[in-house]
Amino acid sequence: MKSQQVISPILAVVVLLVASLASGCAEEPKEISLFTGTDLSGWKEPHGTWQTVKAVSLNPENPKAFQTEEGTGVLLNSPDGKTADFFTEAEFGDCELHVEFCVPKGSNSGVYLQGRYEVQILDSYGVEEVHYGDCGGIYQTDKEEIIWAGKAPDVNASKAPGEWQSFDIVFRAPRFDTEGKKTEDARFVKVTHNGTVIHENVSVPAPTHAAAFQDEKPLGPLKLQGDHGPVAYRNLRISPLSIE
Repeated sequence: MKSQQVISPILAVVVLLVASLASGCAEEPKEISLFTGTDLSGWKEPHGTWQTVKAVSLNPENPKAFQTEEGTGVLLNSPDGKTADFFTEAEFGDCELHVEFCVPKGSNSGVYLQGRYEVQILDSYGVEEVHYGDCGGIYQTDKEEIIWAGKAPDVNASKAPGEWQSFDIVFRAPRFDTEGKKTEDARFVKVTHNGTVIHENVSVPAPTHAAAFQDEKPLGPLKLQGDHGPVAYRNLRISPLSIE
């Protein structure tokens, strides 16, 4: 009779734990903080007037403007809302993006995946019939050869001006064959605004209006629009993914 090798219970637990940790590390995307809260490292120059502040709130004398508190933790484009667009140095393809933002009354900005495909930021509080230009909308394209009307959010989940809001965006980059020909459009797999799902599986056939680049590629930087009014950001986090 052959002797059997006996594995101690403690060793078995250790083996299972290591295997579980290895499996978890392989599956979980690595989250990257895009804004340290203290400086503008990781963002392309020129920075224009983008700056760090401790806090923003509505100016009681002018609700279309912010009053700010000096310090760190919040990214502000400028007091008057007119500065350069802001680009990450790193480029991304498929990803999950978390963005927190705040705008005063009537203000406007946008988050551009790969610098090309915009999810609109706008003071849309109280708007009953939203369209693609309202907060959370996926903006239209306006290339002569590719016209796409954009996509309004399914629900208006906007908060009041001066309140912090959030987007959670799952994005699938366009696909290309070995010769560089596009085989699949970019797609917003899911967009969640303040905890409410507002888009699912929306394909975008071309870069949207005011995109930084008119071509399409597997990778591209994140762009924050900086010249359409005051806007503040915080907790900018991205997790590269691989979406089938």
